[in-house]
Amino acid sequence: MNDYKVGDIIKTHVTGITKYGIFVSVDPWHDGLIHISEVSEDFVKDIHDYVKIGETIYCQILEIDEESQKMKLSIKNINYKELSGSKVEETRKGFLPLKENLDAWIDEKLKEYK
Repeated sequence: MNDYKVGDIIKTHVTGITKYGIFVSVDPWHDGLIHISEVSEDFVKDIHDYVKIGETIYCQILEIDEESQKMKLSIKNINYKELSGSKVEETRKGFLPLKENLDAWIDEKLKEYK
């Protein structure tokens, strides 16, 4: 069985959608629920606008109940849609890599044009 920690971002598969949340399968031993309040910072009128059954999404672990093998999850504030074929590892740094590298990237491109 995998060792999961609160705060981890994991790949899951949507198995059900109700008016109060999204049910996902994490692995053969763990299932999870994304409560409607953990879908978006904005008002969520219809969860079907965010996910579809059978879709692969990323979730952040909020809580783990090892006894029941259930997780409380969130897709709020993360890029929860699967990046098919992407080899870029997702992080919670947001725009920080852009801020850190933008000047160097601009200088590199300017050198190419000269």
